[in-house]
Amino acid sequence: MPPESPSHATDRLDDDDYPAYTMGRAAEMIGATPGFLRAIGEARLITPLRSEGGHRRYSRYQLRIAARARELVDGGTPIEAACRIVILEDQLEDALRLNEELRRSTAGRSGADS
Repeated sequence: MPPESPSHATDRLDDDDYPAYTMGRAAEMIGATPGFLRAIGEARLITPLRSEGGHRRYSRYQLRIAARARELVDGGTPIEAACRIVILEDQLEDALRLNEELRRSTAGRSGADS
């Protein structure tokens, strides 16, 4: 495999969805254990990509999701419930963002019709 150009490698590291972190590093970054990451993977909260060697790799987006689940679990919420809460929070955030985009789009067309 040819080496990547430095700018392409930097672009991927800036990508929120690029799986740049190993399980150990990811666990360290969110203050959890690898077992916690495996558990939320089994609960289907996040699905890490696998390296060619079969090792789990996590993106920054996945780490934010995992960190939120860890906060809930640390507060006494069972892991299954924490995963469901995080999924619902993420869906709500997406719906609100989409709603705002539609409002802007509609407002832009209303202004153009005047």
